[in-house]
Amino acid sequence: MKKIETGLPGVLIIEPQVFGDQRGYFMETWSTRNFEEMGLHYDFVQDNQSFSAQKGILRGIHFQNAPCAQAKLVRVTKGAVLDVAVDLRRGSPTYKQWAAVELSAENKRMLMIPRGFGHGFKTLTDSVEFCYKVDNLYSKECDRGIRFDDPAIGVDWGEVARELLSEKDTHSPLLRDSDCNFIYGEV
Repeated sequence: MKKIETGLPGVLIIEPQVFGDQRGYFMETWSTRNFEEMGLHYDFVQDNQSFSAQKGILRGIHFQNAPCAQAKLVRVTKGAVLDVAVDLRRGSPTYKQWAAVELSAENKRMLMIPRGFGHGFKTLTDSVEFCYKVDNLYSKECDRGIRFDDPAIGVDWGEVARELLSEKDTHSPLLRDSDCNFIYGEV
């Protein structure tokens, strides 16, 4: 596995080693040993998967407040997405900055998103299957979101069809109005 910096500390593109021949391919998507060799120490406790039926669906920007914050390792097994991580840690040198990466079944890239970051994605194709590992269990009480189009953050999603947003994402607050409790150095 190879890690590639994104410009946001801790947000990393992970490229797995893919072994292929005329029959298909094999790759490891998670290995404690390989991640620890890259200096990444995570104890993932839950796997999640979502399906998005059509191109242009936007999900996010989501996170769980502390003490239930989650680090995520995300990847696409079918289709393609624009995947976005946003630094939500007050006091961070990269506060409100974001990184965007195309993840697809074809490029097999993964994105490692540490605690203290919001996460969202927009589907670039129809029929997207999206998988992620998290290092903390889901908590309804800590589940939060901020507006995907918050002007203080300014993520460039391209054109967004409002009818493809969930009720939750349509009504999420701006960051300045949210109760996001991430503080740099504490998450």
